[in-house]
Amino acid sequence: MNTSLELWLVRHGATAWALNGRHTGRTDLPLLPEGEEEARRLAPVLAKQRFAAVLVSPLQRAQRTAELAGLGPLAQVCPDLQEWDYGTYEGITTATIRQSVPDWTIWSHGCPEGETMAAVAERCQRVIDLAQAIANADANAAGAADQASHQPTKVALVAHGHILRSLAGTWLGLGVPGGALLTLATATLSVVGYERQQPAILRWNAPIQTGN
Repeated sequence: MNTSLELWLVRHGATAWALNGRHTGRTDLPLLPEGEEEARRLAPVLAKQRFAAVLVSPLQRAQRTAELAGLGPLAQVCPDLQEWDYGTYEGITTATIRQSVPDWTIWSHGCPEGETMAAVAERCQRVIDLAQAIANADANAAGAADQASHQPTKVALVAHGHILRSLAGTWLGLGVPGGALLTLATATLSVVGYERQQPAILRWNAPIQTGN
């Protein structure tokens, strides 16, 4: 385990379904004009960082966000960063689901004909393992003489709300259900890493304001 790793989690900009609360899993919606503007506002902040890698969901809303945020040249498609498969709940709001399943949440009930929580957990762990391998390679490239001054290896993950929340829960040792504790708005920045070798949240759901 490389404890100098930081994961910078970037949720894509707004889409039509994101704004009205419809569960958007594998439906490949584009960004709205306001979602594109949200993504552009990320660029000045991300430009100040050195990323060893940028892993992006294959869905267009994440790909376009990475491009507009200035991460396109480093972007690598990572299928494990796709959003949850919501099965028969694709395109449906939580309020509608709860008309037939009171108190439903993705974290407690899952989705009929959708992805299991175990499958999501496997995907999250593969992404973390890949990022750890990138951090190890980055540290080795820095050389033994530079280890004392070596800055944390930063890996950007550009993806979707539920998969990023699930990944953060996995990182913290809470498992996928830990994502229930972590809300995540569109086009926000979150960072997880370590504090004295303990997995920790370093920044969460931080909006980017004009002028940042």
